[in-house]
Amino acid sequence: MKYVYRSALFCLNINRPALCLTFDDGPHPDSTPEILKILEKYSVRALFFCTGKNAELHPEIIKNIRNCGHITGNHSFSHLDGFCTTTEKYLEDVEKAAGFTSSSLFRPPYGRLRWRQYANLKMKYTVVLWDLMAEDYDPESTGDDITEKILRKIRPGSVIIFHDKPECLAKNCLESFIKGAFRLGYTFVLP
Repeated sequence: MKYVYRSALFCLNINRPALCLTFDDGPHPDSTPEILKILEKYSVRALFFCTGKNAELHPEIIKNIRNCGHITGNHSFSHLDGFCTTTEKYLEDVEKAAGFTSSSLFRPPYGRLRWRQYANLKMKYTVVLWDLMAEDYDPESTGDDITEKILRKIRPGSVIIFHDKPECLAKNCLESFIKGAFRLGYTFVLP
């Protein structure tokens, strides 16, 4: 994927032990406030890729995310799969979300978009993909499994995805991951 989407951000270009923590699919009235509490407890700033649909439903949560020093990014309005959507419809959906989320940072849902969609979006947005995914959405994974797996794979500049959903937060792996990363000498930065 890195060879196809060459200007997309997969990993931060830094040599010090720092990570970029991101959350997809919110905001959600149950999970986002809890995530914000955990991030505040450890003074961690993160990037929230929000769907326009959820942001439109919960503008007060978007405002709170930003007031806490975090950044919001565009995750499309309807969480469309770029491989299954025409370019015109996909781009319209992204633009519809921009007023609610971000007009400069974009993460494609599922990490899937066609070359033409990418070529159009990269002219306006920094397309942010990832280096590591927590897979906190997997019903078979426990919080301990997720934490251990990510801590084993992190490297300086890793962009890491967690999901802003109640069922993902219920695995209780976010806080243990943050503490583990600190023990390994990592800090958290925004792109």
